[in-house]
This record gives sequence, structure tokens and C-alpha cells, in this order.
Amino acid sequence: MNKELIKAIEVLKQGGTLLYPTDTVWGLGCDATNPEAVKKIYNLKQREDTKALICLVADDRMLKRYVKELPSMAIDIIHIANKPTTIIYDAAQHLAPNLIADDGSIAIRVPDDEFCYQLCRKFNGAVVSTSANISGEATPRSFKEISPAILKGVDYVVNLHREKICHKPSSIIKLSNNGIVKVIRQ
Repeated sequence: MNKELIKAIEVLKQGGTLLYPTDTVWGLGCDATNPEAVKKIYNLKQREDTKALICLVADDRMLKRYVKELPSMAIDIIHIANKPTTIIYDAAQHLAPNLIADDGSIAIRVPDDEFCYQLCRKFNGAVVSTSANISGEATPRSFKEISPAILKGVDYVVNLHREKICHKPSSIIKLSNNGIVKVIRQ
């Protein structure tokens, strides 16, 4: 795993794109603070940049770097969730402008996966994580289902967990600073 982390981090630092296994599905990723790298992900997915992307962070401390006002229940939800859960926060900061939704929100997950955790920790920053498919196509459940266009379009394919079968993406909830909680995807 260490060799794969070193190569993936090198690609992220150079503004490149990754195809990598996550705690949910195979993901497309890049440095979440680099607008040009984020643009590459949108182009690869053939997706409008008005549809926000998810990003991963290593832990609570890193999360606080990217959210201006962290709702108090966010940390509780992260620690008690029994399945991968992405939270949409109201006020994003220090991220690529084209990654942040029009309303200023950002979707972030603290993954329960050693590779993703180490990737974010050793990169020392947020990493984009969006499903490895062309927009409108089905999310691939395994590495074998990833389209050739995606495989050829990234700068690096992480060589780990290629046998993994994924069942579904993360749950998504919107946690507003005014206390309103809304389930977006279960």
C-alpha cells in the first residue's frame, strides 16, 4: 500500500487525477483545492460543474479546515454512523471554487478505509471523491465495470482492491447550521 500512496500523492501534488478504491465505490479524485484538477474531473465525467462533488478528509481536525462553522452534531454523526455517510455543510472554505456548490455548501466524508485515510493524511488535505463513471451512467460496482474512457482518462489508477465488489455509494445528509437535518440519499 505504501508504494501506491506515494505514487497517488505525487499525482495529486502535480494536479493530476486518480482512480482509486474508497470505502464505498471506486472513485475519481484530485486535490480538492486545485480548480484545474477539479475541472479535469468534471470533464472526465462529462458532468456540469454546477453539480457539486464530494470530497474526503482524514479526520475531524482536517474537516474543520474546510468548513467555516461546523455544526456540533456533525462529529457525533461521523462517529456513530454505522455506514459510510457524507455530510453536506453550509459554509465551505479553502477549497477550489468550482468544487463548492452555488449555495456555498460542500459535501465531505471521513472515510472508514485505511487507504483513503492515509491518502488524505499524508497528502495533508482534502481529496475529491466522485463515482468512477460518466455522468448519467450506472455507478460501477467493481473495477471490471469501470468504462475504458474513465480508465484512459485518469493520470493514475491505484493498484489496490481491484477484486472488491461495491454495493452502493454513501448515504448523504445535509446538516445546516440552523439545526435542520435533511436526508438526501439513504
